[in-house]
Amino acid sequence: MSAFSRRAFTAGGLASLLTACGGHDTTRQDTTRHAGAARGPGTTASPAPSDRARPLARSVPVRLLVPAIGVDTPVVRLGLAADGTVQVPPVTDHDRAGWYRHSPTPGETGPSVLLGHVTVGPYGDGVFRHLARLHRDDRIVARLENGTAAQFAVTAVRTVPKTDFPADDVYGNVGRPELRLITCGGARTGDGYADNVIVFAALSGAKSPTSGER
Repeated sequence: MSAFSRRAFTAGGLASLLTACGGHDTTRQDTTRHAGAARGPGTTASPAPSDRARPLARSVPVRLLVPAIGVDTPVVRLGLAADGTVQVPPVTDHDRAGWYRHSPTPGETGPSVLLGHVTVGPYGDGVFRHLARLHRDDRIVARLENGTAAQFAVTAVRTVPKTDFPADDVYGNVGRPELRLITCGGARTGDGYADNVIVFAALSGAKSPTSGER
């Protein structure tokens, strides 16, 4: 991610996301669980991320799947708003994740950044409502415009105060393809949330979608 894009994202994107995640919350916020906690029965770990996983050609993400928490969402493209802050997904009853188009595409070397809401006002739960439930090695699949399914494995899940957001960890340059999923979390504060939930993942492989996955 370029220095300009990283500064713009840090300055405005997360603040906007926190505001947009406000509204009526129909359920109690889940207790945060860190990657590496005990896995539930019957779950299967994805292939371990590897520094040897080959980077993929640039291709825009069109769908995101996170099977462990039931996420299967189209992906919209997010850029910069007129005021220079990062756009966030619209608050609608059909909530979707959004990819920040000034970050690498999933599978390219570097941190690819996707945002999603935890709640969407009167519509209830957002697409990333249960993001904090993920564990180390849980699988994430980004389906790309060119037909490739980029597979990632979770390496860490962190809940951080919005006042102490780890910008370098999230947006800093890395030498392999990685993924960042970001939403709101923690206690409600007026119309927003006090924290951010950040999922870190690394590329574990890639394949063409099978007929059952299309």
